[in-house]
Amino acid sequence: MSWGIDNKRLQKELQALLKDPPHGVKVDAQSIYKNLSEWIVDLDGAPGTLFEGEKFQLGFKFGSRYPFDSPQVMFIGENIPLHPHVYSNGHICLSILTDDWSPALSVQSVCLSIVSMLSSCKEKKRPPDDSFYVKTCSKNPKKTRWWYHDDTV
Repeated sequence: MSWGIDNKRLQKELQALLKDPPHGVKVDAQSIYKNLSEWIVDLDGAPGTLFEGEKFQLGFKFGSRYPFDSPQVMFIGENIPLHPHVYSNGHICLSILTDDWSPALSVQSVCLSIVSMLSSCKEKKRPPDDSFYVKTCSKNPKKTRWWYHDDTV
C-alpha cells in the first residue's frame, strides 16, 4: 500500500475499524489504499429510527495536523440524509467536527456521534437555511462558522 502520509494514529484507527467496526459502520478499505488521508465510511441507519434500512456514505479528509485538528467530514454520494443538521450538499452541523473537537476523538467516535445524531431525529427535513447556505458556503465545511442551536431540534 502506498499511502500519501505517514500517520501512525490514522493507521491504528484504520486497523481497529477494519478489525472490529461498530454495528452499522464500515470503512471502504479500497478507498484508503490510494490515500490514507481520505476515507470513505459506509453508515447504516440504525434500527428503530427514521433512517432504518437507509445507507449513507461519509467522506473524511485528514489534514497534516490530525488529530490536533479535526478531519473534514461530510456526507457524500447519492443519499444525503434529510436531517435538520445536514445540508443538501452533505455538510454536517455537529460541534465535535469543529469547536468541540478534541484529539481524544477518533473516526469511530465521529461515526458513532453521527449515527446518534441521525437516530435522535424526529422529523426528516433540511435545515431552514439550506438553500441559502448551499449557494454561499465554502466547499470545505470546516470553513463554516457554525451556529449551534440544538435546543430547537
